[in-house]
Amino acid sequence: MNRIPFVCMLISMFFFNGVKGYGQDKVNYTLQDIVARAKAQSTAALRAQTIKENRFWQYRLYQSDYNPQLRLEGTIPSYTQSVNNVTQPDGSIEFREVKQNFLELGLGLQQVIAPTGGMVSVNSSTSRFDNFLAPEGLRARYSGIPVNIRLIQPIFAFNPYKWDKKIQPLVFEESKREYVEEMEQISRLAAQFFFDYLLAQVNLDIAEKNLKNTEDIYRIENGRYNIGTTSEDHLLQVELQVLQAKQDLAGAKLDMETSMLTLKSYVGLNENTNVELVLPDNIPSIQVDVDRAIDLAFQNRSLALGFDRQLLEAEEGVARARGQRFQMNLNASYGYNNAASTFENIYINPNQQALVNLGISMPILDWGRTKARMEQSRANQRLTEYTVEQEKINFEQEIYTMARNFQMLEDRLEITELSDKVAEKRYEISRDRYLTGRVTITDLNIAQTEKDSNKRAYISSLREYWSAYYQLRQLTLYDFETESLLYIPEKD
Repeated sequence: MNRIPFVCMLISMFFFNGVKGYGQDKVNYTLQDIVARAKAQSTAALRAQTIKENRFWQYRLYQSDYNPQLRLEGTIPSYTQSVNNVTQPDGSIEFREVKQNFLELGLGLQQVIAPTGGMVSVNSSTSRFDNFLAPEGLRARYSGIPVNIRLIQPIFAFNPYKWDKKIQPLVFEESKREYVEEMEQISRLAAQFFFDYLLAQVNLDIAEKNLKNTEDIYRIENGRYNIGTTSEDHLLQVELQVLQAKQDLAGAKLDMETSMLTLKSYVGLNENTNVELVLPDNIPSIQVDVDRAIDLAFQNRSLALGFDRQLLEAEEGVARARGQRFQMNLNASYGYNNAASTFENIYINPNQQALVNLGISMPILDWGRTKARMEQSRANQRLTEYTVEQEKINFEQEIYTMARNFQMLEDRLEITELSDKVAEKRYEISRDRYLTGRVTITDLNIAQTEKDSNKRAYISSLREYWSAYYQLRQLTLYDFETESLLYIPEKD
């Protein structure tokens, strides 16, 4: 019976140690895994998603301006108890006690007239007045408007609804494309952090191998020194290389830790996760036609839509200045109203109510203010046209340069990959020849340096290639590998 607790303790120790060991296992991540995780869970992706949602509701708010609005307005209650001064017919003033209440409630259905910038509404309202100091039965009075149709129409004025219908759909479409571009920017940054960590991982592996190799060489040189086949100078040279290799290893570990934390922080990985990156071995061969890339960019990019939006906004500014030269407003209403001692009686034989007025405001002498405003808006429009024209040139130049550079990066990647293999093989041959005494330690060091530099050059080429790959996707919103659009506009 005494063995049972002991056995349970052993099982518990095995279980918890197993769980701890399992948590420390390395998790392999490919470039595609890191990019997908960054687009799904990174803070940058969540921020982009929130901005997208905000702009969606902003667009819905704009759309609601053109729908009928049913509004309830009123004052319930407005109670007053005080002593007021009341002017008498002879001009004298009497102080009278006032104790009264006023309630008003109105219901209106209003609709914007987008083509003209006016507004039409159908309204109904009622009000009640209570004088608590009046005799019983005469305290309450009612008035109301059973129905009223009202029109408010600016004439020759700036119509914001007309311009919003032109500009706001472009703004919303821009925001949707900007979201896709932001996702590709996240992919690009994730790829850069991936290769920063991968390079640190490779540097650490190089440093560990170099330390082991230099220690092996030191033992060989020490043996040769003891039998008198090498000089003390060579032995000290190798000893210095061992010390340098240890320093390089310490620096590589620090760089590894820093780049690992940066990658984990960006893609949202747990700090305790032991990450092992997999070197991308499947490099897509992509042919990019420069003219097609430029056409795709102008068709798909949010910036291309922004050019049209900027020109419309400049034109809107001119229209706004033109509409401010003078103001004329037409107000018209027709309906019924009534007053009674009971609520029901205000709807019996109501009186006809009609109103028409035309207001006008026009400067006669403004010392050139109106002209200055118009000329300023026209100058702003010309400036916008010139700016957009230059931005289009820069936009096209950026796509042209990126497409041309991408092809060069693909060629460079093939060269650096081959150079890495050649340098690796050369080092192995040099090391074997050194062990047999056919090459000097200096020749071996040169071969090792070339091996390390070519390995780093290959990783750097991979980093530049994949960074350019995602940048090209971002600039064109097109996947040249699968030949498909990254964003398909919705049809009206």
